[in-house]
Amino acid sequence: MHTGNLFLVSAPSGAGKTSIVNAALAADAQLVVAVSHTTRPARGGEVDGKNYHFVSDDGFSQMIDDAAFLEHANVFGKRYGTSKAEVANKREQGQDVILEIDWQGAQQVRQAMPQAISIFILPPSVEALAQRLTSRGEDTQESIAKRLSEARLDMSQAKHFDYLVVNEDFDTAVQDFVAIVRTMRLQKDVQLQHQAVQTLVHFDG
Repeated sequence: MHTGNLFLVSAPSGAGKTSIVNAALAADAQLVVAVSHTTRPARGGEVDGKNYHFVSDDGFSQMIDDAAFLEHANVFGKRYGTSKAEVANKREQGQDVILEIDWQGAQQVRQAMPQAISIFILPPSVEALAQRLTSRGEDTQESIAKRLSEARLDMSQAKHFDYLVVNEDFDTAVQDFVAIVRTMRLQKDVQLQHQAVQTLVHFDG
């Protein structure tokens, strides 16, 4: 069985990253998301091992000491991390693994795993992003201004990613995302992990 790819997916808040990833997951059974570990409590309806691996602060610290994480971060007082075992197990089963991750985390993972494929999802413009955040009706004007400031910083890091997907039209953005995944599966080194391909390529008759 071939080893699956690892995709790092980042975006500013409101760019549609999660919606695009969910649509890609629904369209491709070989594509999965790595389940992160977190110290925050489970919210209503969340299931341990499905939404997150919920662990104690001590348990999280022990995993750090054991070098068990590909990356980890503190977000609003709660800690989040992606375990090496979580990613490795899925990839060894031939699944392509997505990490939904901020650009700092993506940087950490790329340093540890240079073969990871990074995708940054962009809004069509800052104005469009502001409109999306406003239309949610969930944030104050002050909060939206803060999110836009953070988004500009996030978007300045897009140049360090392998692929950029502009989410102007949602269906097109999903198609572009899926096209990247399929393109990576067609790379020579990936294809040569398949026995049938090896036989064809090395046939001397």
